[in-house]
Amino acid sequence: MEMLDLLVVWAFVLGLNYYLMTLLQWYNYSFYRICTKHHKWRWHVYHALLPSGVFMVTHLFHVIWLFDLFVGVVQLPWLIIWAIKLDKRLVFTPRVLRFFGFLFLLLIADAILGSLYGRAPFGLYLLLIALAHLGSQGFEKLASRGYIQLAKSKLQRMTNLQIIAITGSFGKTSIKNYLYQMLQNKYNVHATLGSVNTLLGLSHDINNNLDETTAIYIAEAGARQKGDIRAISKLLEHHYAIITEIGNQHIEYFKNIQTIYETKAELLDSPRLIQAFCYHTNPLEKYCPPEPKQKILPYPGQIRGVEATLEGTRFELFLDHQWVAFQTNILGAFNVENISLAVMVGFYFKIPIPQLKKIVAKLKPVPHRLHLVHVNDKVIIDDGFNGNLKGMLESVRLASLYEGRKIIVTPGLVESDEASNKQLAQAIDGVFSIVIITGELNVEVFASAIERPQKVFLKDKSQLEQVLQTMTLPKDLILFANDAPNYI
Repeated sequence: MEMLDLLVVWAFVLGLNYYLMTLLQWYNYSFYRICTKHHKWRWHVYHALLPSGVFMVTHLFHVIWLFDLFVGVVQLPWLIIWAIKLDKRLVFTPRVLRFFGFLFLLLIADAILGSLYGRAPFGLYLLLIALAHLGSQGFEKLASRGYIQLAKSKLQRMTNLQIIAITGSFGKTSIKNYLYQMLQNKYNVHATLGSVNTLLGLSHDINNNLDETTAIYIAEAGARQKGDIRAISKLLEHHYAIITEIGNQHIEYFKNIQTIYETKAELLDSPRLIQAFCYHTNPLEKYCPPEPKQKILPYPGQIRGVEATLEGTRFELFLDHQWVAFQTNILGAFNVENISLAVMVGFYFKIPIPQLKKIVAKLKPVPHRLHLVHVNDKVIIDDGFNGNLKGMLESVRLASLYEGRKIIVTPGLVESDEASNKQLAQAIDGVFSIVIITGELNVEVFASAIERPQKVFLKDKSQLEQVLQTMTLPKDLILFANDAPNYI
């Protein structure tokens, strides 16, 4: 094989693995999830199956010039255009760099051996790719065990640290942020950044971000399968558990609601558990051992006088044998329950009621969750990170309070069921003048359920800005609901 042919094969291998690593990063480095959860199968055909097939056929019949032409004219340009259009591109993390470093070593070793002993069969390159992924996965698994143990050892050293762990289907990140704002006035508090909620993500946060003088650590726990929460519980051995409302979110991973209940109840399995705050409708008692059952306190308690408008939210919470009035700039009726829980926990941690009222009045919204801004003479509600039915229905209700023309941009619900998407579409139908559906996942449901508004379907979001410039007018309200990445 001449040098040019060798370089073309390397380009093919690197291009194929750029695609694979991009998807692996999206799906938590799980080939199983890529095969079972990725909705755009044509991408697999274009960027994995077709290049591999052309490689095999052209080398089998010794038409190497055709393969070189394919890589230079089809595979790489197609891959580059695809990557540029993505809104969530491959991030070259240390893990990704380690993989490509390992792959390069294998390619160089193959080239050296080939120059000394002659070229190996062309099929060896596909075996080499498999070996690179197996080796990388094995190394990362071993490294992650050590990293998790390092985090556990650090937590064990911090004997005065109190840990609050949060899981559930809805509101985890919002509650974490409200609770952080509630407690930081009295304690040295650290909360996991953004939506970090996996075992490895938490281990990284503990090892790199958790100061040893911290008094309270608030950690969010997510799951894609049974056992995920239990593994996090073993790491944290938390003192307080919060289980938010449980619903059909991520039903495609868990298959049924009972499995979701069982998985979320794993958060109650901590040897140091003192108190658990659980959403009042969650039937968790039959899914947890007898001892934690005694420690469950339902929330949000008694609430009355809820007023949730585009100007803010008011409500009263029964606390310490009295009705206490709260006012906040946080939008959304469902946030009353989230804030009430944060108040209950704050009161549990000895923050006086007058101070709690002041904190609630000054609460800052979580980015991309019912965040209202005025831009270019338009009203924007950024609810891009709110991807559950209850939250999205509330954003639609809030939008309905606006007197002017209303436009929604949404892919619908992701990792949910058809019935929930149909319910959402029907709510949208009665409120908005223009509905812009991004992505292909829920096109059929929305096309059939939405009748009155003008519908615009975008396969990806690359044209969204142009569409909005063309179709919107001054004083319009634009709701961005569930900003799912375009690979969905």
